[in-house]
Amino acid sequence: MLPEGKQILLVDSATEAGETLALLRGMGLRVTHVTDPTAALEGAAREEFDLMMLGVGLAGDGLSDLLLRFRQMRTLPAIVLLARSDEIQHAIRRLPDGADDYLLKPLTEAEVSARVGRILVWRELDERVGHLQKELSRKYLLGNLVARSEGMKRVRDQVLQVAAARSTVLILGESGVGKELVAKAIHYNSTRREAPFIAINCSAIPVTLIESELFGHERGAFTGAVERRKGKFELADRGTLFLDEIGEMDLQTQSKLLRVLEEREFMRVGGGREVRVDVRVLAATNSDLEGMVRRRAFREDLYFRLKVISIQVPPLRDRFEDLPDLSRLFLQQICRDNAMSPKRMTPKAVRVLQRYAWPGNVRELKNVLESTIITKAGEVIRSSDFPAAVRGRGTLPPRARPRFGSSLEEAERDLIRSTLRHLGGNRTHAARALRIGVRTLQRKLKTYAIRIPSKRRRRAVPGQKLTETPRPGRSMKGRT
Repeated sequence: MLPEGKQILLVDSATEAGETLALLRGMGLRVTHVTDPTAALEGAAREEFDLMMLGVGLAGDGLSDLLLRFRQMRTLPAIVLLARSDEIQHAIRRLPDGADDYLLKPLTEAEVSARVGRILVWRELDERVGHLQKELSRKYLLGNLVARSEGMKRVRDQVLQVAAARSTVLILGESGVGKELVAKAIHYNSTRREAPFIAINCSAIPVTLIESELFGHERGAFTGAVERRKGKFELADRGTLFLDEIGEMDLQTQSKLLRVLEEREFMRVGGGREVRVDVRVLAATNSDLEGMVRRRAFREDLYFRLKVISIQVPPLRDRFEDLPDLSRLFLQQICRDNAMSPKRMTPKAVRVLQRYAWPGNVRELKNVLESTIITKAGEVIRSSDFPAAVRGRGTLPPRARPRFGSSLEEAERDLIRSTLRHLGGNRTHAARALRIGVRTLQRKLKTYAIRIPSKRRRRAVPGQKLTETPRPGRSMKGRT
């Protein structure tokens, strides 16, 4: 439902704007139409608008610069891009430059009501209850996924591609990379955005209770079941159910989950009739599900049913380009949440963050920033304010950073090799710098066939090269 009396500035060519104008005015919106970006800038300088709609094709290659100019104007609180089907990728790439969302031409009343209406409501919330409520409401828009790095650009593009579908999605990545944020971005950019998003952590629920949590139970189904209770599947009807840490689910519950995915129906614990639901399932894990399938710890049929579409979220150490934007975003959120005046970081502080390996990924970054902001006085965060682990031994030399664009395995192998070289082949020090255990490092050395110098050679020549051991199958004759 659109708020009444809102003023829209439509910037698009005369040939493209006809249907859009008719639709918007028919929905009760007051629309000012201009065909020239310069005229739009002049009009926005004279009059306040609630939202601007900008045709991607009208701006052409200058879209990025134009968005930055519009964003500097306080009279334009929100910007939505209008794109034809062949312009979608161009529109997505420009979202970080200042656009709040995009709409596909030709516009439909349902999409305008849902997406433009949501933005206009956020504007009203901003006026009524302040910036915090607005940020909480709009943070899952596609344009708010920080994606300067190539890895996160791929994630954002995949979110766009899968959001409109009803297929299951398996989100993969290390602990703390933001898998739930990706799941919410899929939900809130889909047609299910008005329905519930329900999340459940499979590792946090005892095996004896997870079936009841998922499917609900009838009164008297077990000791303590004093009344009927709906499970997460029923609560998420017409919406999205996010199953985090799916690898921790027991085999019996896996079997019942598979049936729900295939039949779209289930029975409550202790129940005698089928319950039908319309739920999209998104799952996430940091486990090696393929390895678990080989060990028979995870059902193969469920694995392939979940992995209709998979999205790999890169670790923070592989997306250093995102760190400045992520840090600024967290600074703003933390200061608002704690009713503190805004703070900023020095360029050197940002560089220190970019050199750290971040074993805890985005979650660790936010925790470090929150701790620093709350314990340090002043409006400027300096590199010396960060914990010693971030500034010191846990910090990787510039040459130890993985190459962007390489595969995850190649990046990890390069990171390990460079770190060992920098530390003279000392495995204990390297494991500490990489924030992993020595045994884990030894296992990865074997996996990637990385050979380190022997102890008697370790101090020989600074910067000496590390070599790889022969691949499996090569002759080991003469080796001890």
